[in-house]
Amino acid sequence: MLTPDPYDQQALTDLRSWQQRMQRKPSLLNRFTRQLQSRLNALLPEKLHRALTATIQKMVEGVLFGSQHTTRQPVQQGTLAEREEQVRARIRNYRNAAAVEGGATGAAGFLLGLADFPLLLGIKLKLLFDIAALYGHDVRQLSERLYLLHIFQLAFSSQHTRRETYHQLADWPATGATATAETFDWRQFQQEYRDYIDLAKMAQLLPVVGAAVGAVANYRLLAQLGETAIMAYRMRLFAQAPESQPTIPPAALPE
Repeated sequence: MLTPDPYDQQALTDLRSWQQRMQRKPSLLNRFTRQLQSRLNALLPEKLHRALTATIQKMVEGVLFGSQHTTRQPVQQGTLAEREEQVRARIRNYRNAAAVEGGATGAAGFLLGLADFPLLLGIKLKLLFDIAALYGHDVRQLSERLYLLHIFQLAFSSQHTRRETYHQLADWPATGATATAETFDWRQFQQEYRDYIDLAKMAQLLPVVGAAVGAVANYRLLAQLGETAIMAYRMRLFAQAPESQPTIPPAALPE
């Protein structure tokens, strides 16, 4: 009988802890914040909601279509430790790039600060494409790109929506079998994302402090997305392996 790999065992332990956090019921503060955001969203005209949803949908679809042609081929060999060493290196690179971008647009003032939204969105989605490939998944498949969208939503949502999205990812064989771009809830996606980052990013539009706020906020948002992606792909890997153990061939990853 093979001795369990210590890295895999620790990864599984960390995953179980993360899964518990994802399934927690919303706290009193979470419920209050969600109610407040729902009331604020209700004040916006329906035409604006539809316009925002359509804009973000087209923006995301554009990145999803373009990135699938520029992402590396899925990596088929390597231990979990080897894969995640490269995943974390990739997260550091994107996190630093996002911090530079946030600092630059924040320092440039209000108008250029608004450009941070689509730029940051593109950086986040490209990071997810790279992580998917390092875990061995082919993002040319629609189901894999939809999985990425669910990871994105899991990272940047209220606890109420986070619980729903977590269960969809945990049961991905069933969810993925019926998920399509047409049935994806784009309105919920854009509202949850905007509500989540509004407080973190609003001060970026202010003079003087905008650069520092933009750099720190982008750095943290990319770190959070990367960690969520790691856990989501670990969950998928362990669920597919017998006795919750990963079965990745131990071979060196390509440079």
